[in-house]
Amino acid sequence: MAHAVSAAEPSLFTADEFLRIPDDGVQRELVRGIVREMTPAGHGHGRIGGRIHTRLGAYVEAHGLGEVYTSDTGYQLATDPDTVRLPDVSFVTRERVDRTGDAGGLWPGAPDLAIEVISPTDTYGEVDEKVAEYLDAGCRMVVVVNPRRRVATVYRSHDEVALLTENDVLDGADVVPGWRLPLKNVFQFRPAGEHDA
Repeated sequence: MAHAVSAAEPSLFTADEFLRIPDDGVQRELVRGIVREMTPAGHGHGRIGGRIHTRLGAYVEAHGLGEVYTSDTGYQLATDPDTVRLPDVSFVTRERVDRTGDAGGLWPGAPDLAIEVISPTDTYGEVDEKVAEYLDAGCRMVVVVNPRRRVATVYRSHDEVALLTENDVLDGADVVPGWRLPLKNVFQFRPAGEHDA
């Protein structure tokens, strides 16, 4: 998750207007109609997000469970004013993918699983805001990965929250049945030539 900087637009954007912003290489989210530009988060952030995406994607594809998406995928979480978020890694079940089709554009609603990797410039308020928006839009599991503290917080609802350390295993539970990811494999920095055991 990258730090958000409010743009200076005087009027609120709709999701359709947001989607039509020219691609200039800057990643943006739409928060209650306000466009926020995302600052680059750095290679450590990308490495962790990439590891999660690779492992989750391979498992989901092997078991035909649905689709896993990168942070290029926008989810419209709310309307009037519109909110569009781009989780670092996300998963949508096969049933929902089949029902929605491949029309392009923004995904209507929340993913079933949203994973956010905290960047060095994120504030706790920004992280809490995103978690609440995902849950309120119907996301069944939100995982916030904190590389600095080497922990992950799993939200199943506003009240059902679990803190995992690097010695724990992230479990997909009923959202991604059977998927398990040892967090030490996500956080550990491995020099060239070393691989997961």
